[in-house]
Amino acid sequence: MARANAKAERTAPDATLALNRRASFDYEILERFEAGMMLTGSEVKSVREGRISLTEAFAQVERGEAWLVGAHIAEYLLAHRRNHEPMRRRKLLLHRREIDKLAQAVSRGGLTLIPLRVYLKGRHMKVELGLCRGKQTHDKREREREREHKRDVERALRERR
Repeated sequence: MARANAKAERTAPDATLALNRRASFDYEILERFEAGMMLTGSEVKSVREGRISLTEAFAQVERGEAWLVGAHIAEYLLAHRRNHEPMRRRKLLLHRREIDKLAQAVSRGGLTLIPLRVYLKGRHMKVELGLCRGKQTHDKREREREREHKRDVERALRERR
C-alpha cells in the first residue's frame, strides 16, 4: 500500500516531470504554448520516473507538423527488446492554427521553439513550448547586474531596520 501512495505522490496531477532551467537564462520567452506528445509506452514510464533531459532540445515545424527534436528520454530498464530509441524525434500535438502561427513566427527569423517543461495534466503528458528570442551576452550581463543591484538594495533596507 505504501508503494502505491509513493507512486501517486511522484506523479500527482499537474506535476512537473522535467524542467529546462537553462532556457530562461539563454532566451527571452515571448509566448508559451501547451502541446501534447506522442510517446510509446516505455517512454511514458521513463518520463514518469524523471529520466528525461530537455537541455539540448528544440521544436521545429516541418510539413505542417510540429516535432520535438533532441530531447533525451532514457531507455526504460524493464522494457527489454521493445524499448525506444532515446534521441528519436517525437511528434507534438497542437491545433492547426497554433502550428501555422508557430511556423510563421519561426520562418520570419530570430525566433526558436524551446521546450520549457514536461508535466502531467490529469493523466496526459504535456510539454510547454516557448517561442523564444536568443539573448546576447551583454543582455545576460545587464540582467545579472540588475539582479545584484536589487539584492544590494534589499540588504541595505534590511540592515536599516
